[in-house]
Amino acid sequence: QVQLVESGGGLVQAGDSLRLSCAVSGRTSRDYTMAWFRQAPGLEREFVAATKWTAIRWITGGTRIADSVTGRFTISTDNAKNTLNLQMNSLKPEDTAVYYCAARVGTTLTDSDYTYWGQGTQVTVSS
Repeated sequence: QVQLVESGGGLVQAGDSLRLSCAVSGRTSRDYTMAWFRQAPGLEREFVAATKWTAIRWITGGTRIADSVTGRFTISTDNAKNTLNLQMNSLKPEDTAVYYCAARVGTTLTDSDYTYWGQGTQVTVSS
């Protein structure tokens, strides 16, 4: 059973940067697709980014980034720390949302059909 715990959210100003982390436990020796989603008040959950996290240590690769954050957000994994990260630069007020970490078995960089979810971390960007 994969467990995901997000951290790093907070209140920042427009133009600032923030780095979210997702601690991953219970991961088996299988390939996973790891992703970040976000949900703003009154809106549906939105795909942000996904990456492959293969069973072979040190081998990662393949990412997919939503058009709304391309060039500003970067997704990565850290094998040593067992974390999924989301580096967010040039933040805008419209990036305000609860950000969720998600995982699924397999390596398809899909924007849906994730099995495991974290509890979310709030990101608020003031103008």
